[in-house]
Amino acid sequence: MPEKDDKDAKDFHVGVPMRCEPFFLRGSNSLDWGLKNRLAKIFNPESGRTVMLAIDHGYFQGPTTGLERVDVNIVPLLRFSDTLMCTRGILRSTIPPTYGKGIVLRMSGGPSVLKELSNEQLACDIEDALRLNVAAMAVQVFIGGEHETQSVHNMTRLVDVGQRYGIATLGVTAVGREMVRDAKYMRLACRICAELGASYVKTYYVPEGFETVTASCPVPIVIAGGKKLEELEALKMAYDAIQAGAAGVDMGRNIFQSEAPLAMIQAVRKVVHEGERPDRAFDYYLTLRNQKKSA
Repeated sequence: MPEKDDKDAKDFHVGVPMRCEPFFLRGSNSLDWGLKNRLAKIFNPESGRTVMLAIDHGYFQGPTTGLERVDVNIVPLLRFSDTLMCTRGILRSTIPPTYGKGIVLRMSGGPSVLKELSNEQLACDIEDALRLNVAAMAVQVFIGGEHETQSVHNMTRLVDVGQRYGIATLGVTAVGREMVRDAKYMRLACRICAELGASYVKTYYVPEGFETVTASCPVPIVIAGGKKLEELEALKMAYDAIQAGAAGVDMGRNIFQSEAPLAMIQAVRKVVHEGERPDRAFDYYLTLRNQKKSA
């Protein structure tokens, strides 16, 4: 039998209002507890931002440069990421289950780089996402693409099952070869994803007017790293995006194709979480790179 609680002096803090703090992420306050908890494994609650490490490129273009051996090139970087974006094949075969941060699972696929990329279908079931304990499900959305409606429907199906089970949905905006990468297009694509239920959106940074993209999107935006840039240029892009309202970066090639990936991901963290200016972050990168060379 449990012991009787005979204490007379109890402190109920009468007169102290119960704390009810808003959730730290934009547009997420009305989400369920489990979904918020998963988002907090993607975005750092202290800074409200994220450094996502994207290594899902192989789902349509095979062994990308820098991803030939994920166990050798990527696993050492994991401790400096806030979250990892990958496929279930790589997750099961290569990523240590001791990785305790949020997994963003690539859920769409189908065509290779040799075919029309917008012709994607959902390539993973919600039950497998649950088995893998993922924090978010990523789906490509081809606004203006040949199979636009199909890709939007892929996303809304994920939103529905994600809401049912408390898993976030990341809408990844894809820009076709014939489309102009400008703020007008990015506003259109990001807003559509948010309106149809995406928990957050990944899109490309554009130098002119990007603040209007983040301002008009009611959920967090993270920027895609895109093509490989020189390290200082990549750090400047990350800094400018954060200053314009982005909630983080989802970088792949600008980290794992860097001359010194470990140094680069740490420099990116300086920019994203500490607001470090690009030139100082680049100096930090050079210091870490040179230390590695001399070791």
